Amino acid sequence: MSLIVQKFGGSSVANAERVMNVASIITDTYRQGNDVVVVVSAQGDTTDDLIEKAYEINDKPSKREMDMLLTSGEQISIALLAMAIEKLGCPVISLLGWQAGFNTSSAYGQARIKTIKTDRLKAELDHHNIVVVAGFQGINKYDDLTTLGRGGSDTSAVAIAAALHADRCQIFTDVEGVFTADPRKVENAIKLQEITYDEMLELATLGAQVLNNRSVEMAKKYNVEVEVLSSLKRVPGTIVKEVAKMEKMLVRGVTKDTDVARISVTNISNTPGIAFKLFSKLAQKKINVDIILQSIGRDGKKDITFTVSKDNADTAIDAIKNTFDIEDKDIVCDTNVAKISVVGAGMESHPGTASKMFEALFENDINIDMISTSEIKISVLIEAKDADRAVSAVHRAFFQD
Repeated sequence: MSLIVQKFGGSSVANAERVMNVASIITDTYRQGNDVVVVVSAQGDTTDDLIEKAYEINDKPSKREMDMLLTSGEQISIALLAMAIEKLGCPVISLLGWQAGFNTSSAYGQARIKTIKTDRLKAELDHHNIVVVAGFQGINKYDDLTTLGRGGSDTSAVAIAAALHADRCQIFTDVEGVFTADPRKVENAIKLQEITYDEMLELATLGAQVLNNRSVEMAKKYNVEVEVLSSLKRVPGTIVKEVAKMEKMLVRGVTKDTDVARISVTNISNTPGIAFKLFSKLAQKKINVDIILQSIGRDGKKDITFTVSKDNADTAIDAIKNTFDIEDKDIVCDTNVAKISVVGAGMESHPGTASKMFEALFENDINIDMISTSEIKISVLIEAKDADRAVSAVHRAFFQD
């Protein structure tokens, strides 16, 4: 007998038909003799609808009250799914995040899991119940409900799998696994049988929407084997784990990220410590900076350009203005950009990867604005209008055979 943790996203439980389909997958797993814990997201666009309702009332709602509101989406999902499982004749109980033992930090909207008290989960499993848990949420030291941020249900599932030492954590989505590119956008995208934690983390961070990057970090930390598979088709998925013989692997995927803003700060003092002063201020504001480009100083001045997520652009600009005596004309923010990346753990030992990517973009008349590299990825910043065309061109260059 194995312990299986299964997670189903909002699209998998979007309507009554899909809820019954998910219930069938769960009960089939249970009847095979497994213990089953299920983590569920809010149905379909419920979270977006709740956010819209909030802003109809208050255009600046507190983060605490937003968490109180948004946790209701998962409560609906778990109750409906439990009812469907009951209908199929299996014992089941639904639990909110706090009932399942999730204790979090107090950062409303972006809480971090501190501990999971597994007593209730283990007790329900001992009673041979299927346990359906609301993902994306927990409770803080003030007994307030908190949410883990977008994609938090993936993190909830991996955390439960780690805490219970589950045999496998299955993440069900609307695609059949992890592909070399988005199969809905790129013709001939290839499904991978397996991928390393590091490669999956890069893909998730760089725009692949299959897994939340925090969940991959946790899976790697606790060595949780994750399978990404479809809730709509009963076919094998992609296994995320440590994979041997990495030198034989090259590019594993091509991603697109349009949630990017490029900020340029010009004519700032070319003195030691300026970059530290700038980026330490952004770090204090919890703003993650990706690609950075600094010009060679001339006439006592220099320019610094960097990228952040679009949501953080205004906060970053305010931080810059509060840090430097700078004119508005010397701060330029461009949100019409996209980041295209290639990822592969074997790239470091294979010369020519960058040139092949750049050649594909050149042949399709796509201009590169900025470049960033690491041991397992190469990212370029281009105009947003060229993003889909760029992904297809780069994918053809590496996977046409």
